[in-house]
Amino acid sequence: MEMKKRISLELRNRNPAEVVELVVDNCRSGDGEVEGLTDEYSELEVLSMVNVGLTSLSRLPSLPKLRKLEVSDNTISGGLDTLAEKCPNLTYLNLSGNKIKELSAIDGLNLKNLKSLDLYSCEVSTLDDYRESVLELLPQLTYLDGYDQEDNEAPDSDHDDEDEAGPHGDEDDDDEDEDEDSEGEEDEVGLSYLMKEGIQDEEDDGDYVEEEEEDEEEEEEDGDVHGAAVQGEKRKRDAEDEGDDDDDE
Repeated sequence: MEMKKRISLELRNRNPAEVVELVVDNCRSGDGEVEGLTDEYSELEVLSMVNVGLTSLSRLPSLPKLRKLEVSDNTISGGLDTLAEKCPNLTYLNLSGNKIKELSAIDGLNLKNLKSLDLYSCEVSTLDDYRESVLELLPQLTYLDGYDQEDNEAPDSDHDDEDEAGPHGDEDDDDEDEDEDSEGEEDEVGLSYLMKEGIQDEEDDGDYVEEEEEDEEEEEEDGDVHGAAVQGEKRKRDAEDEGDDDDDE
């Protein structure tokens, strides 16, 4: 896709002055120059044009708020002095994978706010004393190819590591919460079970008491019947005795 068309699509019905970040990587510049980008993008802070076939930045419009420019994997060989005029507030510039061969090509980077410059995979990075020479030529730099003069890595990488560690920490917390919830549910289930067992035991005890009462009532009834039978036998014997006495008279 042509760069001009790609930039138009990236607008997404917005006004160019509303665009803060623009990424048009892997599209194609027809003549090796920036196409479709105008001064109307006055609020642009991040611009990425990776692998688009650029040979020059001479047609880059004035972008006073641009802080980060990604133009790696192109064929730019010079003309970088234009950036000081058009992007005076640039703090990060990625030129890795371009055709920069001599230190003189970056001599024009008079950007007082430039803190990070990437030139790896450029031929210039193979020169003897490359790092010392570039840092001497551009003393405003803090990081060259992602590292400072003491070989400390640029903070962007550290920040990415923190972002990756954060979700894992949250997952651990979630696991602990889930374990606590599971233990709470088990306690509730166990308590419910014991309460249910207790209720059943009480019901069983009630049934047992009722059965004992019924047995006692049956025994009392049997006793009454037996007593009545004994009294009946006694009365019968008394009557027979009286009959015998009458016969003797």
